[in-house]
Amino acid sequence: MIADSLKNIDIYKGVSEDIYAGLVFLRDAKPDIELGEYPVNANVKALVSEYMTKEVFERGYEAHRHVIDIQYPIIGLERVKWSPLPGMSVNIEYDEAKDRAFYLSPSQETYVDIGNAIFAIFFPEDAHSPQHCVVEPEMIKKITIKVSI
Repeated sequence: MIADSLKNIDIYKGVSEDIYAGLVFLRDAKPDIELGEYPVNANVKALVSEYMTKEVFERGYEAHRHVIDIQYPIIGLERVKWSPLPGMSVNIEYDEAKDRAFYLSPSQETYVDIGNAIFAIFFPEDAHSPQHCVVEPEMIKKITIKVSI
């Protein structure tokens, strides 16, 4: 997992052209962006959604096999819990069409609060539990960048 500020995205130019393209999309997006899916390039797409954050994300921790997630609430704040994937137990089996499975029993756990120019990048080995409220549940608008690997 990487957590950083949008003001630092030039650091990622040398890490991955696709990750950088996704970060540029986040930087340039406006809060009034319409909900939906936006192609960024052949390997990257942006998904814009709205939902209420919650105290408990009942499905547990999700992990992907074929994408890197870059998550950023453009409106509001969201707490995303993180744990290394190895050793976790499966809660919901892998869905190939959605490229995700859900897990329980983290071996260690921490979190990052994203929004207000702070984003997080989650790699396939990063189990992450999104949708948590920071203080109390609130409606957020979130952009999730999917980088195919």
